[in-house]
Amino acid sequence: MKITHIIRGEDHISNTPKQILIEEALEFPQPKFAHLPLILGPDKSKLSKRHGTTSITEYRENGYLPETLINFISLLSWNPGTEREIFSMPSLIKEFSIEKIQKSGAIFNIDKLDWMNGFYIREKSIKKLAEQCIPYLIKDNFIKAEFEFDGLPGEFYEIVETKEKISLKKIEKIIGLYQERLKKLSEITELTHYFFKKDLDYDKELLRWKDMEDKDIKNVFKQLKKLLSRIKPEDWTEQNLTNILMAEAKKMDNRGQILWPLRVVLTGEKASAGPFEVAAILDKEKTLERIDYAMSKI
Repeated sequence: MKITHIIRGEDHISNTPKQILIEEALEFPQPKFAHLPLILGPDKSKLSKRHGTTSITEYRENGYLPETLINFISLLSWNPGTEREIFSMPSLIKEFSIEKIQKSGAIFNIDKLDWMNGFYIREKSIKKLAEQCIPYLIKDNFIKAEFEFDGLPGEFYEIVETKEKISLKKIEKIIGLYQERLKKLSEITELTHYFFKKDLDYDKELLRWKDMEDKDIKNVFKQLKKLLSRIKPEDWTEQNLTNILMAEAKKMDNRGQILWPLRVVLTGEKASAGPFEVAAILDKEKTLERIDYAMSKI
């Protein structure tokens, strides 16, 4: 078969003498053998299913990028002799040598894999990142594609729950909010779900900032509604919202009294992107609807 090199795990070392004897008996040319240290789990035993995901297909489905896996796996038991950890494919081809592979087994560090995947996600253009995240939003039934005549996705998608149209440009803005926080593409649905829901399911206690009473929260919402209603749709931008609402927040003893309830109203979450960014993407009508919904919970 004209195979020149056999590179495999060190658990095959015991097979090698037998195979060499067979090759010699058949007068075959003898390939060169190289045995690599095994990839180990955190407990230093051979990596297996009990340590979690082990197939390339599963890593892809979980939202790990091809360039991440190539870079990460290349550094298992191989070291370029420097502290460098990020390598493009051309760099790997140039730098890699089998002589630098270490003899000891390599621990598969999932935290490092996540860090590296986050790095490659941050390096992507928002257009390319959205292209890779949209399949997860479709899979989790948040949106569905509207196809053009040639069978390719168009510039608009449909929000499954509300049947509203949402533009590709708006989806890119939503995904862009979390580009810095994403470790895996699959996390995008959990982080952005509130953009694709009509009513958010959250406990009214979450609206409360520290010792605020119900009447305090209602007053904040009334003031927010009054301020936001005055803003023209064409002026509904993140910068304008920031200027107006921060000026209002400064009038209070603690700006958390206005910013915390507003963020919860818009996202239903304890932690999320900032309220001004979210409101700017949601638009004026939806922001006011969510304030009304929150007031009905108190």
